[in-house]
Amino acid sequence: MRARRKILLGAVTTASLLTAGLIAVTVSDGPQAIARPPAAPAPLPEVQVIEAITRTLPETAVYTGRLAAVEHVGVRPRVGGYIEAVRFREGGMVTRGQVLFELDARPFRAAVARARAQLLQAQERRTLAERRAARAQTLRREDVISQAELESASAEQADSAAAVEAARAMVRLATIDLADTRVRAPISGRVGEALVTRGNLIGGAASGGTLLTTIVSVDPLHVELDVDESTFRRLAAAGPGAPVHVQLADEPGPGREAKLDFLSNQIDPATGTARVRAVLANPDGALTPGSFARVRVETGAPRPVVLIRDEAIGTSAQGRHVLVVRPDGGVEPRPVQLGESVEGLRVVHGVTGGELVILKGMARPGMTVKPVKATPPGGVP
Repeated sequence: MRARRKILLGAVTTASLLTAGLIAVTVSDGPQAIARPPAAPAPLPEVQVIEAITRTLPETAVYTGRLAAVEHVGVRPRVGGYIEAVRFREGGMVTRGQVLFELDARPFRAAVARARAQLLQAQERRTLAERRAARAQTLRREDVISQAELESASAEQADSAAAVEAARAMVRLATIDLADTRVRAPISGRVGEALVTRGNLIGGAASGGTLLTTIVSVDPLHVELDVDESTFRRLAAAGPGAPVHVQLADEPGPGREAKLDFLSNQIDPATGTARVRAVLANPDGALTPGSFARVRVETGAPRPVVLIRDEAIGTSAQGRHVLVVRPDGGVEPRPVQLGESVEGLRVVHGVTGGELVILKGMARPGMTVKPVKATPPGGVP
């Protein structure tokens, strides 16, 4: 029995010593684990940003205007007849005096020939009447004929002279009608479609004239818009020649400059607006009458404004907003109000000049990001 107790006690002691050794090993390994470097933190997501810039710009108002031709002509013939040829390309440019239509000229050539023959007859009658009048004067001096006969011969001479002038006028009229068989463009500009084609009979001015086509001038153009009473007063004070800026809906860049040339003489009491018109150069003919345009009118003194690119502006249920990167890298949403477009940038209210606005990248409010300035396209921030 005592021997068995000794064996058990030895086993327990041995197990205790092994356990203590294991604990010593575990404890000795602990300082080595704590001394290892921690894992590197995940890199911050990069986002492309732009810097909101500040510029001093005049106070402006933006209106929707319409381009209109300065001259608009419906081409109608002065004489009637059958169309023999159409001499223009539909939708192309024509110059003043260019032949557009040719009519059958044979009847008009015959009319010219008849008028000239009648002129020759009248001239012969005038010559005969002049001789008779001269003979009557001689006979009257010799008291061969009465005074009444002399006066009759003189009246016949005057009538024949008037007949010559009338015949000469008929020749000129027939010549004009012959020339009018070639229907020419009354103005330079862009021509429309041919409303009547070859072989058709058309009426002349005596019957109202058949509409053959239309021509609109393209350079310059009028820009017509209706402005409110306050803007109208400012423009009236500026007077003709004041600049306005015109930009088509799909036209890049700052647009084109036009000059104010007309203000209405009254304000429409039904709408509270007045008609204003400006003249816009269009030397390349790229602009088309009837197009809509954004017209920016200066209405006040220059003031500082903040501008950013349109791509940085987002839309939510609460309205327009941008994401601003704070100096500590945090992303902050910012509601903004939009102003006019100026040279490819957008005026915004709600952002301070110099702040970084996110243009592209995966970011949401509350995140911390690494801002990287975007490459300006064409120099636009």
